[in-house]
This record gives sequence, C-alpha cells and structure tokens, in this order.
Amino acid sequence: QVQLVESGGGLVQAGGSLSLSCTASGLTFNQYPMAWFRQAPGKEREFVASHVHKDGSTYYADSVKGRFTISRDIAKNTVYLQMNNLKLEEAAVYYCNAMSTDDDYWGQGTQVTVSS
Repeated sequence: QVQLVESGGGLVQAGGSLSLSCTASGLTFNQYPMAWFRQAPGKEREFVASHVHKDGSTYYADSVKGRFTISRDIAKNTVYLQMNNLKLEEAAVYYCNAMSTDDDYWGQGTQVTVSS
C-alpha cells in the first residue's frame, strides 16, 4: 500500500520560513518524480514545485521561484519543500504527489497558515 505522509506545516508569520517533509512508503521512491501542490480555501489545487528522479531537475511555479526549494533524500524516501519569505496568500494545504504514467499518489496534506 502506497503512503505519502506530509509533515512540517504550521503557523508562520509573513516573511518567515517553513520546511515541509513528505515521506513515502510502498513504492520505489527513486523511480517517481515527486511534486508539491497546494490548495487554498475556495481555490483549485495548484502546482508548486517538482523534482525529477531521473536527473534531479527541479521545476517551480513562477510565484515561488527564488523562495522555495524542493529536494529529495533517497535514503530516507523523503522529499522536502523549504519555503522562505512566505506570503499571506500562500496559506494553504500543501500536498505531496508521486506520479508516473500509471500511478498518481497523494498525501493527506499539511496545513500552512501565514499570519500578518
């Protein structure tokens, strides 16, 4: 059974930093691209960042470039999202995703709250 478990969410002031983790089990971690998405209340889920397993390439939404960093620790089956200089509008539930041509797995999400 595949499980993606996010952690690290919480309350942070605008301009602050937060680090999210997503630990995977039940899948061959180094064979999946991993990504982070987020969904704010009343809005659609949106792409934040991804890490490609084959060559380590990373991709970011324009809105987070230069502030967020995605990384992967294969030994720990964990993908991270370091978020710096958080903005009020980035308060959302952040989800971890592992997707291939045949599979699409999601975690339960972790809440990030940004206060002024």
